[in-house]
Amino acid sequence: MSPSPVLVLGIGNLLLGDEGVGIHAVRALEQERVPAHVTLVDGGTGGFQLLEYLTEFPTVVLIDATLDGRPPGSMTVTEPRYPSDFPRSLTAHDIGLRDLIESAALLGPLPRLYLVAVSIAEEQPMCGDLSAQVGPALPRVVSVVCDLLARLELGSGPAHRPIGPTPE
Repeated sequence: MSPSPVLVLGIGNLLLGDEGVGIHAVRALEQERVPAHVTLVDGGTGGFQLLEYLTEFPTVVLIDATLDGRPPGSMTVTEPRYPSDFPRSLTAHDIGLRDLIESAALLGPLPRLYLVAVSIAEEQPMCGDLSAQVGPALPRVVSVVCDLLARLELGSGPAHRPIGPTPE
């Protein structure tokens, strides 16, 4: 039996520095050997245009930035089960991630969702690079997502724990 399809969806705005970490992560994952049943998508600030992905895939891994007050570069991996488990708005997308999930829930059952939230300190307008705090965390984000994909392939879920910033 082949594994069911998995979507890895990076969300963010590359013009706002660290806020684009989800996009940077998907681009880095494109250089890795991910299983054939995994689809990588740069969701940008797609908003409601991303709804179709949440109805097409049984499992979705979301990667996004969060302004949660934790040290920049910290990560939290969770398996939100309801729209209310998502922050109201992670950062400055045209609609919040929670809004997107709530809309998808109206269309039918939600896929199995995993959220890889990367802590940032602030948005950096008109800056295409990741900060000195978040940039070094990118390989760790990729590693955590690859580990999650391997666990999903084996039928087990992720460890639900915060992951600190990458040591310097």
